[in-house]
Amino acid sequence: MKTRLTLIAAAALFSCAGLARAEDADAKVRHVLLVSVDGMHEQDLARCVRDRTCPNIAELARHGVTYTDAHTPGLSDSVPGLAALVTGGGPVSTGLFYDDVYDRTLYPGWDTNCSTQPGVEVFLQEQVGIDNLDGGALLHLDGGGDFNPQQIPRRKTATGCVPVYPHDFIKTNTIFEVVKKNLPGSHTAWSDKHAWGTDWVNGPSGKGVDDLARTEINSIDPASVSAANPGGSDYTQSFSGNTATDPAYLHTETFDNIHLRNVLNQINGRDSTGAKAAPVPTVFGTNFQTLSVAQKALNSEGGGYVDAAFTPSHHVKAAIAYIDDAIGQMSAALKARHLRERTLFIISAKHGQSPADYSRLKKIGDRVSPTLGTLVGGASGSDPVTGNNVVYGSVTTDDVAFIWLADQSQRDQAVNLLQANTACPTVDPVSKLRVSGDGICADNGGAVIDLSKMPQKFGNPADGRTPDIMVQPNPGVIYTKSKGKDMEHGGFAPEDGHVALLVSHPGLEHRLVRSPVGTKQVAPTIVKALGLKPSLLDAVRKEGTAVLPNLFEDGRLEN
Repeated sequence: MKTRLTLIAAAALFSCAGLARAEDADAKVRHVLLVSVDGMHEQDLARCVRDRTCPNIAELARHGVTYTDAHTPGLSDSVPGLAALVTGGGPVSTGLFYDDVYDRTLYPGWDTNCSTQPGVEVFLQEQVGIDNLDGGALLHLDGGGDFNPQQIPRRKTATGCVPVYPHDFIKTNTIFEVVKKNLPGSHTAWSDKHAWGTDWVNGPSGKGVDDLARTEINSIDPASVSAANPGGSDYTQSFSGNTATDPAYLHTETFDNIHLRNVLNQINGRDSTGAKAAPVPTVFGTNFQTLSVAQKALNSEGGGYVDAAFTPSHHVKAAIAYIDDAIGQMSAALKARHLRERTLFIISAKHGQSPADYSRLKKIGDRVSPTLGTLVGGASGSDPVTGNNVVYGSVTTDDVAFIWLADQSQRDQAVNLLQANTACPTVDPVSKLRVSGDGICADNGGAVIDLSKMPQKFGNPADGRTPDIMVQPNPGVIYTKSKGKDMEHGGFAPEDGHVALLVSHPGLEHRLVRSPVGTKQVAPTIVKALGLKPSLLDAVRKEGTAVLPNLFEDGRLEN
């Protein structure tokens, strides 16, 4: 009897050991959830964890690696910022510089025969939805349910004049395509802020994302329509116009809640709408805009930061609390479905926001175009249907300026004109708006950069899409006259590019990595975590992008 009991106990012990091994095997990463908190600086993450104002994020950090010196690949607009996260590359590989760019090789959407002179402004934002046909109002959350043909440029090919959709515009594949192609039975999903402009995340196949939620942040929130506001307001605006008592970020929360609901539905085995059953995605995620909108709000009304040390204002503090709660709901849902052990949870940001130090703010408007005068071209170069710039070159400005010249042989002349006009205008100390002076304000930490001199980083302007010149103004300078925002993003300003990056998994120990890393390392890390070769990503092969350090060494994270 004793021998028999011993054998039974041994068998039970062996069985338990086998179960433990099976659970360990099952705990390999089967899912990756990527969340971009647009505008979240590394300092925001560090401060909220330290001050215990983001307990859910802090809980993830207890089983995760936090990279304290993570940077976007230079340009920090939403499009190249997201492209870095999902392709592993910068603009030199993806061909994505901004959500408003110019391409010398393409034709306007209405030119179905490609019979006009090539060269057209290309948008990857709200105009791409059919709601904006003929400049129409953005009345529907899904952007109207289709592409706006007027905003789909065309390319001349051997077989005809073909449309170039956003997924045709990107020059590399994405993590979604790689996973779909190489992991049998995989399922992919993504939710972002532009219903049709974000179509490029599908990659050149156009089919990388199985469940691409078509949500447009610039569409009209039905709750904003009233007798006093018959046209309504979009999800980035205050309905009353008083951002002190009716802050815009509260209405952006409404939009972000849609994305939160999408992810929760997907974790719970439904599609993003919740209407039908679907596999839990292999790779999925979303972005949140609430923090970005709170940062941009006027400093005098509670937006932005109190000081250069990133002490959050009222709006920013509230936005971070909202984001933390949303991330906590995602984490709780994963645990409830017993998926947390199998899910790599990544929190980062497409971009930061600048300036955090309000005292450095200067809103001087577009001083670049007047400096260049006729070198870029004028209103005669506007598309007669959409009003987009055509043929005559283009200038895009934010807290950076990109210049596509009408005549590229004038590049040296243009650079000389800009470099001769780098002084800063005088600004009003209260409104921060330009009072006098016509300089581009790039004489103290700013720069005028001839991009033809660095094709290895941005591509060659002669190929048609790379800008001829980039102007990075002094830190704190925004090329805007807006009276409604005090921060912006897009360029090389330090606060634009230094962003949060946390990789969490129950198998990881808390660790701070202080060595420099790039957000484009997230993509190959995701692919490797799912057991695939990072080199399957086009941009990784081209740029030699490495996986993030301190994750896979010594079996910390199985793949």
